Amino acid sequence: MKRNGILRELVRNRQLLLMFLPVATLLFLFNYLPLSGLIIPFKNFDFSKGIWGSDWMHPLLNNFDYILSSDAAYRAVRNTILLNALFIGVGLVFEVGFALMLNELRNKYFKRITQSLTFLPFFISWIVVGVFTYNLLNFENGAVNRLLEWFGFQGIDFYSEAGLWPLILTIAIRWKVTGYGTIIYLAALTSIDNSYYEAASIDGASRWQQMRYISIPMLKPTIMILTLLAIGRIMNADFGMFYAMVGDASLLFPTTDVIDTLVYRSLRKSGDIGMASAAGFLQSVVAFVLILASNYAARKVDRDSAIF
Repeated sequence: MKRNGILRELVRNRQLLLMFLPVATLLFLFNYLPLSGLIIPFKNFDFSKGIWGSDWMHPLLNNFDYILSSDAAYRAVRNTILLNALFIGVGLVFEVGFALMLNELRNKYFKRITQSLTFLPFFISWIVVGVFTYNLLNFENGAVNRLLEWFGFQGIDFYSEAGLWPLILTIAIRWKVTGYGTIIYLAALTSIDNSYYEAASIDGASRWQQMRYISIPMLKPTIMILTLLAIGRIMNADFGMFYAMVGDASLLFPTTDVIDTLVYRSLRKSGDIGMASAAGFLQSVVAFVLILASNYAARKVDRDSAIF
C-alpha cells in the first residue's frame, strides 16, 4: 500500500522531478561522488598507484600529525577561526545596516544607482584587489604613505606590520562583498507587509522606531540562518583573497596565515597529497561540529530560525 502511494506521488510530480533531475545529477557528480576521496588522508598516496591502489598509512593517522602538532598549523587554525569570526561579525553589521539604509530611501532611482555601485566590486577579481591594495600600501610609492608624508607624518611599512592586517583584510572584504551580501536582507525587508509600517505610523512611531521594532525583528530569521551558514564555513578561508592580498609575505604570517594558504605552501614544496587531504578532512569535521552546535543554540533561541 505504501509503495503504491509513493508511485502515485512520483507520477503526480513527474514534471517537477524531471526539472530536478539535472540538479540532482550535478549534485551527485560534484558533491557526493568526490566523497570517495575521503580515504586519501589515511593513505600514503602515490600517483602511479592511484587512490585505491596506494598503501594505507602506518600509523593510520600519520598524515594528521603535521596539522595537529605543528606550531605553524596551530597558528593557521587560530587565524582562520579568528579572522572568519571577525569577517562574520563585521559583515553582519555592515550588510544588515546597509540593507536597512537602502530600504529607507524613498528616491527609487538613487536607491538603484547606490545598490548597483556597491554591488559592482563583487565582480572584481581578488588579484585586481591585491594589486590595487599593494599600490595603496607599499612603503616606497604607495598612495597612503605619500599622503601621510604630505601631511608631515612618517610613512608606515604596512607589509611588515602584521598587526594591521586583520583590519586591512576586513576593510577589503567589506568593500568587495557588502553589496552582494545586502541583497538577501534587502529582499527580506521588501517582503514585509507594508501594513505593519502604516499601523506604526498611525500610532506615531518614527522611522527609527519602525526600523527598530518592525524591520530588525522581521529580519531575525534571515540573520540567524545566514549566520549559521557562515559559521559552517568558518574553517574555510577565502584562499583567493588571502593569497592575492598577502602572497608569500612571511612577515605577515603571524596574523594572516590560514589553513588554506599553509596547505598550499606545504603542498607546493613537498607535494604531499595525503597531508593536504588530511587538512581538508579536519576542516570539514570541525565545520560540521560547529554548525551542529550553532544550530542547536539557534533552536534554543528561536526554533523557527534554525536550519534543521
